Amino acid sequence: MSPIESNLQHVRACIDAAMAGLPPERQKPVVLVAVSKAKTVADIREAFAAGQRAFGENYVQEAVAKIAEMADLRPRGLIWHFIGPLQSNKARQVSRHFDWMHSIDRLKIAQALSGHRVGLPPLNVCLQVNVSGEAGKSGVAPADALALARQVAALPGLEFRGLMAIIENTPDETAQRSQFRMMHQLFETVNRGGPSIDTLSMGMSLDYRVAIEEGATMVRVGSAIFGGRS
Repeated sequence: MSPIESNLQHVRACIDAAMAGLPPERQKPVVLVAVSKAKTVADIREAFAAGQRAFGENYVQEAVAKIAEMADLRPRGLIWHFIGPLQSNKARQVSRHFDWMHSIDRLKIAQALSGHRVGLPPLNVCLQVNVSGEAGKSGVAPADALALARQVAALPGLEFRGLMAIIENTPDETAQRSQFRMMHQLFETVNRGGPSIDTLSMGMSLDYRVAIEEGATMVRVGSAIFGGRS
């Protein structure tokens, strides 16, 4: 068994264990997105062979080249998620090549994605929320998320699915849990007052188990699967 396959088995087991600890009414499927930025096509193909189907990329040019090289796997279930910050001048490439976009933080980006999605199935999108309030971190302020959600959901060519967050980088589980809990509360607020959503994308290699315990439906795991950056 290769290291990537072994790591995937371990991460999946951890996801299952986190779910098993929840009350039955909260045990919902969790989607694992393997964050493959800076990883090779060979690495991604290895993970695909081990059963992984969803992959997340941060850098547009790098990702588009990989997507083209791996076009043969698209009919077999390969799904591409864009999870990094995006400038509007690169919206066309993301809109035309990806299945998911996690990091909408302003209406201008959503409008650009919408305008370039003509002739394709709707692009699944999430709003990125700056739940930690850190200066320089991408994301809409929590107080503005509901209003932006309503605007994005009304755009053609987009399927508004939910919220995404990158919490503060801290080993303090109490701080992690607090921010994840805030995101889950915001998820419920949007569901009650805006468009119906089903996706809460939060949790990375160091904290995805805590994220699942606090309501994540999708986790984005990179180094725990592929190892550290080269």
